[in-house]
Amino acid sequence: MNKNVIAIIPARGGSKRIPRKNIRQFMGKPVISYPITAAIQSGCFGEVMVSTDDTEIAEVAKSFGAVVPFMRSEKTANDYASTADVLLEVLEEYKKLNKYFNYCCCIYPVTPLINTEILNNAMTKIIETKADSLMPVIRYSHPIQRALQIDFNDRLSYVYPENAMMRTQDLPSRFHDAGQFYFLNVDTFLKNKTLVSKNTTAIQMSENCVQDIDTEDDWQIAELKYQFSNLSQLTFCQNRRGGGSG
Repeated sequence: MNKNVIAIIPARGGSKRIPRKNIRQFMGKPVISYPITAAIQSGCFGEVMVSTDDTEIAEVAKSFGAVVPFMRSEKTANDYASTADVLLEVLEEYKKLNKYFNYCCCIYPVTPLINTEILNNAMTKIIETKADSLMPVIRYSHPIQRALQIDFNDRLSYVYPENAMMRTQDLPSRFHDAGQFYFLNVDTFLKNKTLVSKNTTAIQMSENCVQDIDTEDDWQIAELKYQFSNLSQLTFCQNRRGGGSG
């Protein structure tokens, strides 16, 4: 356990697309319990805290071992506050309590597929590479350079016509944010106030172990992936094709 590293799980009460999403039951437990448990069991963090404006979420979080030393302000609990805004507020509140951290990891609350090995590998990589931040990413399954668009006349065309005749295997891979967590060097984050900089590194994830959950269909897919991962006894989700923890 590293006292200089904190896990921050932002979980406001006002989720719109799936009401009360952060504490909805997922495979028999509140979904927020999964990142809390993974963070605690990883041994990476001296403190695992939940930032929330909701007393019910706070009580659920504490029942699974997280701490809620203060409630989130109205300013960072609205629809327009960014993740960076929430983290800055949390770190400022800890500063008032005379608590300081070298690294923080923002873990989103609806991440039931997260596991301890990924968190350990992420912490090791950000420290060893001296990066300002780290995020897990997923490779696009099809090259985005061959993307298509449909115009107002319902006609199809290439977004990048210059790549129309290129073979997909000849195009470089592109990635997107997995939406699970961000590991941050606290000093540089407080200075730059951004999650991604020129000194950001990545861990490549398998699509089997990541699921963005914004709809009921997403929720069902996540449950299927969770059951599959347990059935096949997957121990970690890093994509071994490249871009791993280095």
